[in-house]
Amino acid sequence: METVSTAAAKRAGQATAKPAWYDEVKAYEKPILSKAIWQLINTFVPYALVWFLAIRTVQLGYSYWITLPLVVVMACLMVRIFIFFHDCTHGSFFASRRANIILGYIAGILTFTPFEEWRRTHGIHHSTAGDLDRRGVGDVWTMTAEEYRTASKWQRFVYRFYRNPFVLLVFGPVATFLIAQRFPKASMPRKSHISIHITNVALALILVAAHFTIGLRAYFLIKIVAMWIAGAMGIWLFYVQHQYEDVVWTRHEAWNPIRTALHGSSFYRLPRVLQWISGNIGFHHIHHVRARIPNYRLEEAYKAIPALREVTPVTLWSSRKSLHLNLWDEQSGRLISFREAKALT
Repeated sequence: METVSTAAAKRAGQATAKPAWYDEVKAYEKPILSKAIWQLINTFVPYALVWFLAIRTVQLGYSYWITLPLVVVMACLMVRIFIFFHDCTHGSFFASRRANIILGYIAGILTFTPFEEWRRTHGIHHSTAGDLDRRGVGDVWTMTAEEYRTASKWQRFVYRFYRNPFVLLVFGPVATFLIAQRFPKASMPRKSHISIHITNVALALILVAAHFTIGLRAYFLIKIVAMWIAGAMGIWLFYVQHQYEDVVWTRHEAWNPIRTALHGSSFYRLPRVLQWISGNIGFHHIHHVRARIPNYRLEEAYKAIPALREVTPVTLWSSRKSLHLNLWDEQSGRLISFREAKALT
């Protein structure tokens, strides 16, 4: 007769067992310097050029409708720069640890994000994604249907407000990138505090430089608007990566890191231009299998390992459903809408 401890041991063994192809994926963790440098060139050069053109349109008094398309292009490039930042937090963009930190801080300042603090919370996200018992750090706030049912009216209101698409994509970028990331908390480690202060000082110096050169009006019309657009794009990408129709969440006892990586993280199949802008982050299931694979090798791994192609992709069209999936229903094992949750009560 199987004892409780034996059953627990078996579950633990199943949770840690790795498929045969897992070690094959490791080969794609090796950074390629030429690809990394080319990404920097094909992103930062256009970024500087768009900055120059946008500044000139403002200084010459052109209609903002002429400036805005340039700002949108800048926002797209900022999303791509954030992916470089993201890779640096995993130590994967370059082979050199120092190079990753230097680029990480630079890219973090350009995207208003403190390197060390984001690296800390994002690391927690990777070790807890899809685990219902370890939610709350570096992820999108997700309640179970039962938690929502037993919550107070105020808690329900706050949660519905948070999950509202307009709030998420319009106010979310401002709240996250312009406000929340400016202030350290007492619970954060010293490295995080230092990183936040360095980022804030750098942003303050940029504001001073803008005041004495292009003017704060031009800076806000260009950079802050671009940051807002880029932030909305980034939040949407992050949202879809773990909030989609076929996502898998489990309690910690049944949590399996490989299964969660493949089925708790989306393969967001985007048109080629959007894949370029988003730095291949649509291959998010592969990123969660091996977080140290640089963005420029994710597609290579996808094409080489058959098991990574067995995941059902999320498309631009199908991802629209994600906005209406708000609660994890443990009974049915899927995300449901507020309307569905109401029908269950």
